[in-house]
Amino acid sequence: MATPEASPLGKTSAYIDHYDASLLFPIERQGKRDEIGIDSQQLPFRGVDVWNAYELSWLNHRGKPLVAMGEIFIPAESPRLIESKSFKLYLNSFNQTRFDSLRAVAELLERDLSAAAGAPVRVTLVPLNQMGHSADITTLPGECLDELDIEIEHYQTKPDLLHADATRDVEEVLHSHLLKSNCLVTGQPDWGSVVIDYSGPRIDRESLLKYLISFRQHNEFHEQCVERIFQDLRRYCGCKRLTVYARYVRRGGLDINPYRSNDEGFVVDNRRLVRQ
Repeated sequence: MATPEASPLGKTSAYIDHYDASLLFPIERQGKRDEIGIDSQQLPFRGVDVWNAYELSWLNHRGKPLVAMGEIFIPAESPRLIESKSFKLYLNSFNQTRFDSLRAVAELLERDLSAAAGAPVRVTLVPLNQMGHSADITTLPGECLDELDIEIEHYQTKPDLLHADATRDVEEVLHSHLLKSNCLVTGQPDWGSVVIDYSGPRIDRESLLKYLISFRQHNEFHEQCVERIFQDLRRYCGCKRLTVYARYVRRGGLDINPYRSNDEGFVVDNRRLVRQ
């Protein structure tokens, strides 16, 4: 089984500019899911990892460069995630490769990424002059926790910080821009914002913010952090309906935005935040 340590992360890499699908480095999800008690055969959520590609280019049949924005939707039920540096190297391999059409590029991306992830991946490519409203900057829904005046002592994940009032059932949306974790392999910082949309016992605001900040020195991939938050909120706060999603700041021309939810009605909003 491919391990993160065997990925291109933290290593000097040649930037190949002709198409090469072998650059993709998939990693099994189950290893990290085992740590937090998730059985991939009975996932407690549905969801998707939304990748936005800002540095995507190729040549048309006459050798003229074209550019587009890419949206890539990798389902949470796929057995493998794709390591982000390998994803970037793979996209770079399109730079000097000729294609007959934008559709041909999208179809090749879907084929390669689906094979790497082990489940159907959806790709949408949009030329920059057609971006329109999809390029709008948005804000997160619900109540922001970040102005709470709290004292912080823990910078490694500590789920027992969480608690909720079992005597009060609520439906509400909370968010924070103070999420920071580190790359599982290199330790480089990953900055993000996170939304918790839930029903159930009312979550204590201060305890939730302390918990989210406790990821600050935690080493884990984006997708794994969101699944950990989802599991901890269910276990320690008794959330019934729950959606957790994070919008991470881009690195290397890619941002990753994992969504996990047990709400049948949840809809992915891929409008980017100001830091993205």
